[in-house]
This record gives sequence, C-alpha cells and structure tokens, in this order.
Amino acid sequence: MNRLLRQGSHIALELACQRADRRFSQQRHQLEAVQRQRLKQILRQACLPAGWRTPRSYEDYAEEVPLTRYADWRTGIEAMQAGACPLTKSPIIRYQPTSGSSERLKIIPYSQAFLDELDAAIAPWLCSLYRQSPQLKQGQHYWSVSWLPDSQRQQLSAYNLNDDSVLLSVSKRLLSAYTQAVPPEVAYAASADDALFATLCYLLAQRDLSMMSVWSPTFALQLLNHIEGWIDDICMVLQHGHWHQRQDGLQHLAAPRARRRAQQLRQLVQTQKLTGQPLDLTQIWPKLAVVSAWDTAGAKAWADVLKARLPQARFEGKGLWATEGVVTFPYQGLYPLAYQSHFYEFEDLATGAIKPAWALEMGDQVSPIISAGNGLLRYCLDDRLRVTGWYGEVPCFEFEGRRFGVDLVGEKLDPTMAAQVLALVGQQCDVRPVCLLAICTDTDATPYYLGLFEGESTGQVTQLAARLDQALAQNFHYELARDLGQLAAAQACIVLDGWAAYQALAVGTGMIEGNIKPEPLKQIDAKMLPVLQEMAG
Repeated sequence: MNRLLRQGSHIALELACQRADRRFSQQRHQLEAVQRQRLKQILRQACLPAGWRTPRSYEDYAEEVPLTRYADWRTGIEAMQAGACPLTKSPIIRYQPTSGSSERLKIIPYSQAFLDELDAAIAPWLCSLYRQSPQLKQGQHYWSVSWLPDSQRQQLSAYNLNDDSVLLSVSKRLLSAYTQAVPPEVAYAASADDALFATLCYLLAQRDLSMMSVWSPTFALQLLNHIEGWIDDICMVLQHGHWHQRQDGLQHLAAPRARRRAQQLRQLVQTQKLTGQPLDLTQIWPKLAVVSAWDTAGAKAWADVLKARLPQARFEGKGLWATEGVVTFPYQGLYPLAYQSHFYEFEDLATGAIKPAWALEMGDQVSPIISAGNGLLRYCLDDRLRVTGWYGEVPCFEFEGRRFGVDLVGEKLDPTMAAQVLALVGQQCDVRPVCLLAICTDTDATPYYLGLFEGESTGQVTQLAARLDQALAQNFHYELARDLGQLAAAQACIVLDGWAAYQALAVGTGMIEGNIKPEPLKQIDAKMLPVLQEMAG
C-alpha cells in the first residue's frame, strides 16, 4: 500500500508541475516580453523606498533605481520584522538566514510572491528530472534540509523553516511529502551531529532510495563517510525504533524502525570488513537513480568523488540557486536562466555595463542582478557566470565561482570579511596579518583555512589558530561547514618576512613577480604549503 501511495504521489506531483513546465518551454522564444512583464508585476507589488519614483519601463528602471546589496536593505528588513515599513505588498511567509557578501548574517524575507517565483523554477526542474529518469517514481527521495550552526540554533530557530521541498507550492509540497525519505524536522535536532546521524538513519532505512539532492557534494560525502563509524548505532536505532543515547537531541522525531534492513546492513558491513574492500553503496541503495549537487568551480573535484562513490546514479549539477533567489537550474541537459521567476540583469565583467537578459551574447562573463517578489530590487549576487548557449532565446550559463571571495564548500568568505578577521586575531596575538589562505586539499583530505601572519614568536601558533577558527565561525556558513565536518579547523603560520612568503606563494601559482599585489584572501593548493613551512621554521 505504501509503495502504491508513493508511486501515485510521484505521478500526481509530476502532473501538478506540468503547467509551469509547458509555460517554461512554450515561451522560450519570448524572453524579452516575459521579462518585461515580470518586472511590471514585481514593481506593482514592491513598496519602493522613500524618494524612489515608480519606473514606467525597464529603461527608466535601469536609470532611476540603483544597484543594491544587503547593506542597503538591512534596515528595511529589520523594520519589516518589527511590523513596520514592508518592502512588498505580498504577505511575508518567513525569513531565511544566510551569510556572504561581507555580511556575517543576512536575513532574507520570503514572501508568497517570492515563493511562487521559486516554484516557477523548481516545477519545470522536477518535470525534467522525471522525463530523464522515470525510475525516480519507484522510490523515496532525499531533499537536503538547511541547518543552522550549533551556536545559533537558539537565536535563529524561528527562521529555520527551509528545506528544498518548501520551495514548492502548498499543493505540490503535500504531494511530495509522501515521497520523502527524511522528514524536514531533522533540522531541529539539538546539534549538527545529531542531525547528520538522524539523516543517515532515515536514508539507510530505505532500500528503495531513488534520489539524493544536496547542495555541496562535500556534505553528501560527509554523510557517506559516517556510515561505517556509526553503523552499529544506526542498526540499533533501526532494530528498536528508538534513538537510544541520542534521544534527548532527537526527541521531537520518531525514530525509523526497519529490523530486516538492519540485518542487511550489518551483513554488508561485515562482508566489506572481511574482504577489505570499500563499502559497496550500490548494494545499499540499488535503486538510486539520480544524485543532484554542485559540480562546477570549486565543487567539481568533490563532485567527481561523489560520482565515483555512487556509480549507480545519474549525476546532475544544481545550477545557481541562492537564498536570495534562483538564477539557473538544470533542464533537459542545459542550465537555462529561470526567466519565468525573477527579473534579471547582468553586469558584464569585461566592460562593467549592465545588460538585461535579452541583451546577452555568447561567451559573456557576467554577474547576476535580481529583482524579486520579496521586495529586494536590483540585488547583486556577486557570482561569476559565463554564457554557454541558448534554450530558444533564453541564455544558458556555467557557474565559474564567487566574484570576490572563496567558497570551498559553501562557506562564502570574501576579502572584506577576511581582512576584518585577520586584523582582529593579529591584534589579539600581537602579530601582523598577511593573508587568509583557503587550502584546497586533495579529495582524501578536508579543506581548511590557514592564517599567514608576520612575527617573531612561533610558540603561539596553536593559540593563534584557535582564535582564527573562532573568529571565522562568526560567519554563518563557515560555522555550519565546521559543524558538519566539511571544513577542518583553521591553522596558522607565523613567518619573519610576510611579504616574501606571500610572494613565494603567488609565484608558485604562476603569477609574474612584478604583478603581485597583496590580497587578504587567496585560494592555494595544499601542495604549495612546504614553501611556507620552510620560511616558518
């Protein structure tokens, strides 16, 4: 009965998404008309700041409304949270926390109109998934949940209401609930460790898992790497339907119970230990059809590892989704602009010109600017994209990374934040900051950040590293990445000549010595660290 209900829910969900899918396909040759209409609708709902005149056309809009970032909206969002000065006439459903762009914490309003815009992208994405992988209808799906860092669970628990499925409309969400392997309430676990454990219990209870949708591939790898270490405790949970020693942290959740599955898992792990072979995940989830995760820029190497760990599944990249809105999503093997969702402009990174979506050309390297139904207008996302082709008139893109910062696993650090952290820690420990280095390791090791400082005493390196890690953890996504084990603890290095050390690293990356300028944040390969070790010791 449960299997029939699940298959019926998949079919009904696909049917519910088909209207948006048809619209996305049929209007692909009407990009400019659709986008101009989206702008009119957004402006009708927006409550413009004092002194702004309602534009009559896109050309007026581009001339009269300035480009913005979160700092321009922070006061308005705080006032709106307090019940005054709304940014939009559309009802606010919730506020979603994130970080980045020099802000340690950003609270993004999610209005009903904004959720409708997200649904306009996720519905055709789902239809594309079902078309390309019809076996998805035969099993359970895992859509990852947005968790909070441990230190902010009390402060921000009222905001923690988001998971991938919530981006759907209410009716589609009700249908999708019957297909979900992991309940979204797992986000309310007492710690990230408890949430990871519970997620694995739910996933391993399902032999018919057919889809795994996460954001960072490092998060999925972290889950998979915990299986062997936690297998005894997981099997105890599945055997008895009780959380045992984790009951306090997971008391709001019903523990999964699957006795036969627990026996199967024990046998698989025992066989693996006897043969000395890696755990065969194709036997654990033989029906896994699709794995969805980031697979471009800094995530590419980790995505390749994840593909190798789960060879039974087709791998699909995510496209560009931000807490502030959606830019691209996977569709029929392409990554087109979500042109039915928000209104989009792009800064040409070669010329600085601001272009509407219909003015883009092949090969353009651009940064997206979103105007959306949550009241945030001409909002700069500071990501780098390259135009790679077309779906009708709709531009398709490849994500090339963050524009100003470093994003190894989703921690979103930028130079301004790095400079502030380095200055604080340097003052605390009486050393001069040089650079914060994002250490890109091989795929067998966890990436981390290393603070490069100039000074005479190397005896305080341990204390310096601890203070650096603590200061970086003030960033929302850095702390979450540390909680989940996606980033290792920060390290520190003290050298006598900071500029010489920085030059040596820069030359090692292929830069010409005369062109080197100091940067507060730089990504390097771990293979270059011996250069620093020699200068430090």
